[in-house]
Amino acid sequence: MNADALPLRVHPTVENLGSFLLRHAALTPDAPAVVEAGPDGSLLEVSYAELAARVEGYVTELAALGLEVGDRVLVQSDTSSWAVAMLLACTQLGLPFVPVSEETPDQRLQTIVEIAKPALLLQAADGKSRELPDSVGISWFGPNGLDQVRPAPARPRHRRDISDTDIAYVVFTSGTTGQPKGVVMSHRAVVSVLRSMLHYLSADPRSRVATTASLQFDFSLFDIGLTLGAGAALVVVDRERLHWPRRFLAFLNQARVSNVHGVPSIWRPVLQNEPELVRELTSVRTVLFTGESFPLAELRALQALLPAVEFWNGYGATESMACSRSTLPNPLPEDIQDLPIGTGHPGAELLLFDEEGRPIEDTGTVGEIYLRSPALFSGYWNEPEATSQVLIPDPLEPRSGQLVFRTGDYAYRGSDGDLYFCGRADSQVQLRGHRVELGEVERRLLDHPAVHAAVALLVPRAGFDPVLHAFVVADDVARTELRAFCLQALPQYMAPQQIHQLTAIPVTVNGKTDRNALLALTGQAER
Repeated sequence: MNADALPLRVHPTVENLGSFLLRHAALTPDAPAVVEAGPDGSLLEVSYAELAARVEGYVTELAALGLEVGDRVLVQSDTSSWAVAMLLACTQLGLPFVPVSEETPDQRLQTIVEIAKPALLLQAADGKSRELPDSVGISWFGPNGLDQVRPAPARPRHRRDISDTDIAYVVFTSGTTGQPKGVVMSHRAVVSVLRSMLHYLSADPRSRVATTASLQFDFSLFDIGLTLGAGAALVVVDRERLHWPRRFLAFLNQARVSNVHGVPSIWRPVLQNEPELVRELTSVRTVLFTGESFPLAELRALQALLPAVEFWNGYGATESMACSRSTLPNPLPEDIQDLPIGTGHPGAELLLFDEEGRPIEDTGTVGEIYLRSPALFSGYWNEPEATSQVLIPDPLEPRSGQLVFRTGDYAYRGSDGDLYFCGRADSQVQLRGHRVELGEVERRLLDHPAVHAAVALLVPRAGFDPVLHAFVVADDVARTELRAFCLQALPQYMAPQQIHQLTAIPVTVNGKTDRNALLALTGQAER
């Protein structure tokens, strides 16, 4: 191949995500960048210089594949030092990465492929093989570099430069239309939010930040960005350890973790099975949680075991990576009922508006959160109508041309000035930190030939994770068959855990689904 036809590497002056995160390779080359468990259980530390060398190796091999700036690349892997290096290599060549998991069902992956039309699938060397259309090239990646299984089809080249407004990544979340929705984030947006959060959170080169989220979850990308952006060490907690509280806590101690990031549910098995071992986490200074509500009884129990630790409640959406965080008192006051989410990171602002689009300034009045920020997503991939519904003209000055993000979240302002989250405006819910559109679950159930009507509902349980229930009107079909059918196309966390067969879906007097009647069938009617 002619060298002139190879994709260009990002210019040093361009504010590129990869360049931003690799700058510490020149400042502190010997400092640990990624810490992970080795095959024998020992700790493996990858320095910033080593990480940069891995990135450079991947850049060279990727550049030889003849991809065009802007070509999407699926990256299927658990979080690891090699996966981090691959993501950063993609950014250097202007290749937007689309993180997916080995747990992603084949049918869902096929849907993502149909929507995003990637040029290449990069699979971790120790991972699961996938069958994809011939339009997608396939390569394995790992310590031995790239192993090409099938080249990407040749394509004309139109781009000559890489810009900070180019796409850094596309994260697919659950969508209201019943299909995954691709959230497009530019380099400029991601770097902007990371710069702000670095001044907002206490990560520094001495920090060792435990990341517990799956690579396909944008919380994982936030952990990688914040940690490497601070010149700190990213401590990768593998998925298996999260299921074993004793091993999870032992690993945090072994790696001398100072900051633990994760959804609240990672602490539930620990509190239930090994509470006294939590006291031994003497190196932990901060606990950041986000993605779902932290039950107050469990949060108080964790604080009692970690009285010297600072707790942060984070708030954000995939469409902006992160918005705010609030430092919580430790211990929580006895009379507190809602947790604050703060007011916005530096450079961002959370505003409340009523249903008529008028700003809410008083305390205690619930309104929808609008986000003004330089870190907003570019749009939903190939969904201009859905994009225009949430990226709207600034209601305070619509003539300016400035756009704000209508989050669909509701909150009220407390007397302290902080916002307090109240819930979602649509059918979107949070389950174990994952964003789930109930409409997507319902659509999958309706795809089954025996199902005539379906309603999905997240049902809370005191002291435990909420449970995803489905209510169906169907011909004679086993519940186990319906759940298995869901698992063919949906991630495990989106497959209903409880399925109820009804003769009809109850409705209110105005013809809407009677949610309270359905909750009553589970013994959890609203009061």
